[in-house]
Amino acid sequence: MKTYYDLIDQTFEFPTREFNVENNQLMFNNVPLMDIVKQYGTPLKLTYLPKITEHIEHAKLLFKNAMKRYNYKGNYTYCYCTKSSHFRFVLDEVLKNNVHLETSSAYDMPILRELYKAGKINKSTYIICNGYKRPLYTQYISELINDGFSNCIPVLDNLKEIEAYENSITADTVNFGIRIATDEEPNFAFYTSRLGIRYSDVNELYRSKIATNEKFKLKMLHFFINTGIKDSAYYWSELSRFMYKYCELRKMCPDLDSIDIGGGMPIQTSFQFTYDYQAMIDQIVESIQWICNKNNVPVPHIFTEFGSYTVGESGAVIYKVIDQKLQNDKELWYMIDGSFITQLPDSWGLGQKYIMLSVNNWDNPYQKVNLGGLTCDSHDFYNTEAHSADLYLPIFDQEAEDQYIGLFHTGAYQESLGGYGGIQHCLIPAPQHVIVDKDEEGNLRSRLFAPEQNSETMLKILGYGGAEPGMTELEATEAAAEGREEEIELIREED
Repeated sequence: MKTYYDLIDQTFEFPTREFNVENNQLMFNNVPLMDIVKQYGTPLKLTYLPKITEHIEHAKLLFKNAMKRYNYKGNYTYCYCTKSSHFRFVLDEVLKNNVHLETSSAYDMPILRELYKAGKINKSTYIICNGYKRPLYTQYISELINDGFSNCIPVLDNLKEIEAYENSITADTVNFGIRIATDEEPNFAFYTSRLGIRYSDVNELYRSKIATNEKFKLKMLHFFINTGIKDSAYYWSELSRFMYKYCELRKMCPDLDSIDIGGGMPIQTSFQFTYDYQAMIDQIVESIQWICNKNNVPVPHIFTEFGSYTVGESGAVIYKVIDQKLQNDKELWYMIDGSFITQLPDSWGLGQKYIMLSVNNWDNPYQKVNLGGLTCDSHDFYNTEAHSADLYLPIFDQEAEDQYIGLFHTGAYQESLGGYGGIQHCLIPAPQHVIVDKDEEGNLRSRLFAPEQNSETMLKILGYGGAEPGMTELEATEAAAEGREEEIELIREED
């Protein structure tokens, strides 16, 4: 019978630059995963930091090549979309590469203050402030600009937002962006994005609110569509429409000199993934230049705000198969020591597929399986792959050997969507998180960023206030119950 290695080797071009097998065990970016498992146990999330730098350098090279090829006169600026992953270790790695930031929430701003204190950013760093902004967000933006962050650019998302800055900003100059409300893909549930300002309102917003204020400048137009950057008639149609609006505005607004074409560059979620990054960026740069030349306006500086592309391929989740359950004649379940719903929410909420591979036992024969998570929810499963309706893993003797699996390129959004460190379905704890990096000599090193979430933190969140550090789960519950009884007695006495 053929082995699991034979299956992968015959199905894909394997090994790859990222994945190979040594001694019957999987290597991820040359990281020996079974060594990590033996040191830390499972379930665990893993972040391989050098992958972040690799992707940033790659994107910069793509735009450098395209601009050189077409003799493009504008500059390129790489921004990281912080909502993809706010972790400090991610931002530290990102900012090693002389890049800039894009925010989407008021609570991004205190993070920026911490990064500034640590010397990770400076007052010349571009900070593109996106999103629908409530008062706290506009307040933080105003304070940042007043403190001398000259390249902090609030991107206006609605017609009234600019009013929040009219009296709160004391700086001599405020550089604004305007987000254009693009049309959605034809098969979407509605026609126009809820985010941004309608094409028909942009000119009047500029004339009535920006051009009339001597300290306001319109510097940027922002473009983004949900499908991301892909070679489709829809994408090129929307980009062209956006660029014609840029040219129209540029003729009445000499300060306008930049566009932000958003994020959405895809990552590999299957071994059968094909995407010509350089050809796509070449065509974007060529299209922008052609439309500007046709309209006799200077080409704009180009900004991007890559999130998933920056961090997605740095992440992995590793589980142990803790049981095999044959539920009928043909449905075999491998039960894992974690949960897809709580730890990989995109996999069930959006049907997202990841690269899924066995971590060990590559010399064993294989069989069709379903993967089941720990929650009591019927949706907590993973049973297909991007390239196939079936999922295969090694056959193993549960009494004699362990079986581990990995899901890869999971580094974007999963912690925030899953409520990292909070309360999750069935009180499944957040898994431990391991960081893998390289030292100055290029040797691999790992460290534990966070242990598995414990019951004490959950009890505190849920209002069982008697929990204190060091208490067992039973002690914390009993203390909370006693505290509640005392509270009831006090209420009775007051009555």
